[in-house]
Order: sequence, then C-alpha cells, then structure tokens
Amino acid sequence: MQLRQKIDKVLANALVIIMAIMVLNVLWQVASRFLLGAPSSFTDELARYLLIWIGILGAAYVSGQNLHVAIDVLPKRFSEKTQKKLRLVVNWFISLFSLCALVIGGARLVYIVYELDQHSPALQVPLALVYLVIPISGVLIIYYKLSDILKN
Repeated sequence: MQLRQKIDKVLANALVIIMAIMVLNVLWQVASRFLLGAPSSFTDELARYLLIWIGILGAAYVSGQNLHVAIDVLPKRFSEKTQKKLRLVVNWFISLFSLCALVIGGARLVYIVYELDQHSPALQVPLALVYLVIPISGVLIIYYKLSDILKN
C-alpha cells in the first residue's frame, strides 16, 4: 500500500498543478482579450490540452479512490459475499477495458501521431505528448484495479 499512497499523492499534486496552470492560462486569455484588446494566440489551445489531461488523469485518480460513478441499487440487494464477487468481476472488466481501450488503443494513437509528426498549430507541441495521457491513465487504472482485486 505504500506504493499506492505515493502514486495517489503524485497524481493528486500533478492534477492540482495542471489545474493551477489552466486557471492562470484562462485568466491571461481573458485579460489579454478584454483589457489589452489583443487576445493571446496560444491560450485557447493550451487550455484545451490541459483540460484533456485533467479529465483523463482525473479519471485515473478517481478510479484509484473508488469515487467513480456507480449504480449501486442492485448490488445492495445481494449478500456481502455476492457483493464482493460482483466487485471482483467489475474490477476485472474495468482492467480489461483499460488495457484494450486506453493502453493498447492509446499507445497506437500516440504511435500513429508520432509517426505522422503532427504538431499543434499554435504551441508547436508534438500531439503525441498530448495523447500520451491516455495510455498513462490506462496503466494507472489497471494498477489501481489490480490492487483492489488483490486486497479483497
């Protein structure tokens, strides 16, 4: 559990930093547009990419905290033993989805975008770096769910 707590802390801090950068970026965008009369050229694009990272990394963090949206009306009707088995099955399905869609699919997306050498228009950042958050989050979700499976 030591490793999980360290990952939680690093991920939480990363999300706070990304959110802080995004807030400052949007404030600058509003200030440059309305106060200076000349909107900054990169702020819209940066805000979009930071929002992608917050959303996808945030999903991994929430998954690790077991705070994700769940419909628990049906499981509460079962016995504790059946609920435990159901949680086990759900965690395996989440891990399988994360492996197929996020890790494998995300890695393929990153590879294709990297091979095509695509860059963002305003920031000139390789888009592979923007999409890299997808397989990273997939690996984190798999780690969290396998940790939950082993804990039970």
